Amino acid sequence: MGFNCGIVGLPNVGKSTLFNALTETAAAQAANYPFCTIEPNVGRVGVPDPRLDMLTKIGKSQKTVPTSLEFVDIAGLVRGASKGEGLGNQFLANIREVDAIVHVLRCFEDTDVTHVEGSVDPVRDAETVETELMLADLEGLEKRQAGLQKRAKNGDKEAIQQLVLIDPIVAALQAGRPARTAVPKGSEEAAKRLQLLTTKPVLYVCNVEEASAASGNAFSEKVFAMAKAEGASAVVVSAAIEAEISQMAPADRPDFLESLGLHEGGLDRVIRAGYALLGLQTYFTVGPKEARAWTITRGTKAPQAAGVIHGDFERGFIACECTAYDDYVAYGGEQGAKEAGKMRVEGKEYVVRDGDILLFRFNV
Repeated sequence: MGFNCGIVGLPNVGKSTLFNALTETAAAQAANYPFCTIEPNVGRVGVPDPRLDMLTKIGKSQKTVPTSLEFVDIAGLVRGASKGEGLGNQFLANIREVDAIVHVLRCFEDTDVTHVEGSVDPVRDAETVETELMLADLEGLEKRQAGLQKRAKNGDKEAIQQLVLIDPIVAALQAGRPARTAVPKGSEEAAKRLQLLTTKPVLYVCNVEEASAASGNAFSEKVFAMAKAEGASAVVVSAAIEAEISQMAPADRPDFLESLGLHEGGLDRVIRAGYALLGLQTYFTVGPKEARAWTITRGTKAPQAAGVIHGDFERGFIACECTAYDDYVAYGGEQGAKEAGKMRVEGKEYVVRDGDILLFRFNV
């Protein structure tokens, strides 16, 4: 099960610097959080999770395997992209394929780095990108709507049903609001099948100067206010600092971060925020060979969680032995949790919780 975030933004906002720092940081930390390059602009990055290190220690596992997220560095967008300006067509095609959007916004002044709009205004920049995405969505939906209306006039029930979904979205886009604000309740899955750009969840990354990495600045404050109003997420990162960290030995990073007033690297925040944005959670398997994290969406039942490991596990699912993370740690592992009555046997209707340690019973 793969989940990916597309990194987007205007030219010269630090988008590629952020992606390159992700690449270098993950490569340097390969012992704990593997990274692999799938294509020149696609990378898979391990999701930092201290729980996994603890489980490795308790389970005396030989290997640690984190869960991962895929990041896609998408071509920079310019005004007019919806009409094919710049690399607009490529940009829109690439962003249609991702599960969520990581939108990098320039939140720093620097006379040596030109801005395509001539001044620094992250809210305006966000609106520029959002407008191009809305225009692309509107153009595609209006064409679809016209065909459906013809069929609906002839009594086509499927077309009538489709229009119930599409009409309010078109109205919202025409009014300058993204599609996500107008999806009828209960129609979220049907809306996903429309592959609209503005229904995708958004994480704003405020790229600030080094001095503002810990607390943000006036620019990032405006972005956080915008994100809150939209129901989106936002994090503060200094791409310059992240690029510097990526070149350091892992042992040197904590002291460097502490000297800047930071408890963790910004990229860790981006990865975790992207994970949460997609509605994901983690369960674990622990054994002498490896301690491993697995990604599932919230609300996943035990058989489908088993299927993430292998299809046979889902098809032949019988039950699963389940221990909550806190209990596993408190009682020193599987045996201690079992003796304390903290290990449960759950069936097909069990909804897996974040942090569960699971052992599946199956028969194929």
